[in-house]
Amino acid sequence: MDGIKEFWNQYKGAIIGIVIGILILITRLHDLILAIVVLVLSAFIGNYVQQNKELVKTKLKGFIDKM
Repeated sequence: MDGIKEFWNQYKGAIIGIVIGILILITRLHDLILAIVVLVLSAFIGNYVQQNKELVKTKLKGFIDKM
């Protein structure tokens, strides 16, 4: 019994993570999670570009010139 308790105490985070991962895959929540992540990243990028228009323009122009 001590072996099982010791195993659980050492690996409970990994076991819980595996169970949550299996539930996400079974319920296809990963599509929703991916969509939410893409939306949030797009919002942050759009806000950054709006706040730093001139800096983004010069960096983009320099990148295009290098190509």
